[in-house]
Amino acid sequence: MNMSSKKRVAAVVITIAALTGGSVSVAAAHDRAGKGVVKTNILAEMVKAGTITQAQADSISKKFDEHKANKDANKAAHKAERDAHHAEVEALVASTLGIDAATIKARLTAGESLAAIAGDKKAALITALVAQHSKEIDARVTAGKLTAAQATTLKANLTERVTKMVESVKGPKGAGHLGGMGHKGPRH
Repeated sequence: MNMSSKKRVAAVVITIAALTGGSVSVAAAHDRAGKGVVKTNILAEMVKAGTITQAQADSISKKFDEHKANKDANKAAHKAERDAHHAEVEALVASTLGIDAATIKARLTAGESLAAIAGDKKAALITALVAQHSKEIDARVTAGKLTAAQATTLKANLTERVTKMVESVKGPKGAGHLGGMGHKGPRH
């Protein structure tokens, strides 16, 4: 493939991406498969016009499909990681307070804070949550997702942030996240 052919294929890919991005919002509003239909139609038109070959269209389509599969797999993995983290925090809070998670959620929904639910175990809850988040920060450093300096910054006011979270009233939405402890908790 000479340089002009490579440039033409690159232009085709960019055009398809731009066209599918702009057209999908309308198509997807009516049909979840809108993006695939638009991509297929554009590639077919380009093959028919002689702009690209069928092999090139197939290759482009395959790359888009691979990209979507990777994106979907990453999204599923991220959701599984969030769900596992949420379950871990929920179990930690329940075991620290000696109260089942369903009762905690019901009380949070009713407008209580974790501090009110914890009562005299508030300090133990804060200590447990700070320890857990410190462990997670350390794991992120070990995994290369954070630098030591970033970890130090995150840990600097961790107790204060956890305390504020425990004392806050979240209402119905927060109840599903144990007072804001879902996903990544106070380390945002």
